[in-house]
Amino acid sequence: MAASSSASPATLHDVARDAGVSLATASRSLNGSTRKVNEDYRQRVLAAAARLNYSPNFSAQAVAKGSTSTVALLVSDIADPYFSSIAAGVIRAAEAQGLIVTMAVTERSTERELELVRALRGQRPRVMILTGSRSDGSTSQAALIAELTAFARTGGRVVLISQEGLPFGTVVVDNYLGARALANSLVAAGYRRFAAVCGERALVTSRDRLAGFADGLAEHGIAIHPDHVVRGEFTRDGGFEAAAALIAGGLDQVELVFAVSDVMAIGAMSALREAGIDVPGDIAVAGFDDIDTARDVTPALTTVNIPLADLGRRAVELALSDATDVTDVTDQVIRVETRVILRASSPPR
Repeated sequence: MAASSSASPATLHDVARDAGVSLATASRSLNGSTRKVNEDYRQRVLAAAARLNYSPNFSAQAVAKGSTSTVALLVSDIADPYFSSIAAGVIRAAEAQGLIVTMAVTERSTERELELVRALRGQRPRVMILTGSRSDGSTSQAALIAELTAFARTGGRVVLISQEGLPFGTVVVDNYLGARALANSLVAAGYRRFAAVCGERALVTSRDRLAGFADGLAEHGIAIHPDHVVRGEFTRDGGFEAAAALIAGGLDQVELVFAVSDVMAIGAMSALREAGIDVPGDIAVAGFDDIDTARDVTPALTTVNIPLADLGRRAVELALSDATDVTDVTDQVIRVETRVILRASSPPR
């Protein structure tokens, strides 16, 4: 019987022996140790590792260091351009620091988010970044805080891209002021009668954006009739269904539909067109987020710009800064400004 031609993978001991250095020197040369290694030794170790096709055992490193060189990123929906743009920013910033990003999808479920955090803790990432709106009245919030606090106490870093409220470093988008500024801009453009499509009441992002928009209109003595506020899923299909409900209820005299996210706005535009309503000839539309496709739809979508990739970058920077020590996380808040972008979906009246 012929002997197997396969060879066992090279070990760190093999690399050290081939390079003529100690095991400790080989480990420090390959595993990113903060202890300085003589450059000649380091180059010998790297050359030996290349000759032997050596791959570091990241699981063993995680046990030794207490963490891996990974960033665990939780997003609500990777198909949503809002989250994919943030993810792109996280990935670029992490790679610049020599870190690898792993991603998990919560599907906007607070229970699933908690389950994922528990599972990810066992993988010992260096950083955990949670994105997406918080939900009022979540029964799992106390458990989530406990899990994240336990992770931070063992040296992990936690950052949220969300609203303030949880005791961790947070990158905050001022949804309220952005929506308020949008309302003022639309009134200045000549609009007076509005409808809105938004997410469920418990969703803080949706609530803040609707409140900001309503308060901006109130500055001019304008209010949205309660019959013209329809709630749905925080998705493209949710926007379509909410707009369809608005149409079924009657849109007499409504001049503009505000959707609390661009994906909902795009769904609303499709529903309006399907009903034979011209956008913006009959009814104008505005959204929020300024995802890439907001410029590519016809007509181009009026919206509120959030520098989405920059959110991801700043979250990584906050996570890796010395200021995010677990003993002083509650003060670590980065506020990101928004900007109104008026496009063809809401021309001046």
